[in-house]
Amino acid sequence: MSKKIRWGVVGVARIATVKVIPAMQRGMVTEITAIASRDRAKAANAASELGIPKSYGSYEELLADPEIDAVYNPLPNHLHVPVSIQAAEAGKHVLCEKPIALSVAETKELIAARDRTGVKMGEAFMVHVHPQWLRTLEIVRSGEIGDLRAMNCVFSYNNRDPRNIRNRADIGGGTLMDIGCYPIHTSRWIFGEEPNRVCALIERDPEFQTDRLTSALLDYPSGHAIFTCSTQMSPYQRMTFFGTKGRVEVEIPVNAPPDRQTRIFVEAGEMRTETSPICDQYTLQGDAFSRAILGDGEVPVPLEDAIRNMAVIEALFDSGRSGTWKSPIM
Repeated sequence: MSKKIRWGVVGVARIATVKVIPAMQRGMVTEITAIASRDRAKAANAASELGIPKSYGSYEELLADPEIDAVYNPLPNHLHVPVSIQAAEAGKHVLCEKPIALSVAETKELIAARDRTGVKMGEAFMVHVHPQWLRTLEIVRSGEIGDLRAMNCVFSYNNRDPRNIRNRADIGGGTLMDIGCYPIHTSRWIFGEEPNRVCALIERDPEFQTDRLTSALLDYPSGHAIFTCSTQMSPYQRMTFFGTKGRVEVEIPVNAPPDRQTRIFVEAGEMRTETSPICDQYTLQGDAFSRAILGDGEVPVPLEDAIRNMAVIEALFDSGRSGTWKSPIM
């Protein structure tokens, strides 16, 4: 059996305790050995419920543990960069939740820390390893739907809880950071290009001041990507890629269920449905990153990609304020 990478988790965020940790515990080369919280009791409870051997009452204690190889960072957005840098400086590889930073400048700090310490570091876009997305990429690149010309996405949920971190502007909440990053990432990936310019319409919640409804247009060399995202709308998600000869539609692009097959719909002459095998994208993500640490393959979403995604996000915020087209700048 291959060596397993020993992971520590900083924080007891719901994404970690409900989805990512149980998934990574099923990995072939991944094991969760510790979890930390600034509330020692919360860490101990999470460790007990999830069968994690060690718990710590501070992130610093976990980072000082010599038996941890890598850290998964699911903390609120404003803590992604400082804690990830702390982990790198402690010699730990880092898989950090999206969005990996609050700005291009912060992402540059991460790149500098990675290069200085020599660790592996990447952004947790788990969609990047899911079979439905690898198949979508394969179909588009094969030319079956002709030349790719456009992408369309709607992604939304409804949450007005003032205590929820997604509704706090001071720590990087809002729809563009939370879910708008997905159509940006996937359109850049599937087009295989970077947008020359972008524009956005942004409506903010009058109480929270977070962007609650954002619509954007990304102008790629080969075509256009259009998306609407909202934190206060009927829950929905769908992405469709249109070519000169057909289209590919991803039914559940982001929250792919781990307990049943997923579907993409392909129209190229005739309509057909393709299914992907039952899998957990968080298990696949953890193993892919662990294998990169072991020297087998590359980090799925490296910081060089993360900074380009952040540049688009930053440009869209700029456009929303100015009402004009903006070019992403790194």
